[in-house]
Amino acid sequence: MTKHILKSASFDYKVKQYWMVTATLFAMLALITIPLIPIILLIVWLVGGRILAAMSADLLSQKLVVKRGILFKEEKSIPLEKITDVGLSQGPLMRLFGLYRLSFETAGQSGNGALVSLLGVVNASEFREAILEQKNILANQGKTSQQPTEQSEKELLRALTYSVKNIEQMLLVLLDEKQQK
Repeated sequence: MTKHILKSASFDYKVKQYWMVTATLFAMLALITIPLIPIILLIVWLVGGRILAAMSADLLSQKLVVKRGILFKEEKSIPLEKITDVGLSQGPLMRLFGLYRLSFETAGQSGNGALVSLLGVVNASEFREAILEQKNILANQGKTSQQPTEQSEKELLRALTYSVKNIEQMLLVLLDEKQQK
């Protein structure tokens, strides 16, 4: 089956010039900031410990709670049944330090990318597996709780029968009252 292309995009070669100007600006910025590297590293070293201390991710029975931030505190609660993907990624620099990034995508999330991502979780693959396992447990509990047992079906049928009989009696009473008028 061939696909009929309605319109193809063409790209302006000025993009190449734009990339060159952008790269030049970044290089100039780097030259200006080189003398500031020791100060920047000191600030990152001092503040980095506080940022790490403020970060937490807790797996609860029905949700994942992620907290972070020093000045602007942020807490996100993600219901496990809404999680569609738990990604585990590692770039070249992260590989050098033995770090992984966990990213969580959810159903109904707008935009591209992860709703929440966590960098540097110790034993990231184990934490990922624990989340996926708890998600499966919840999904299986939902399936079993939706399947009525034979006893609960009988109880439901009795309750419905009782309700129908009560409605019939009420209708008879109403009809009798209407006939008496």
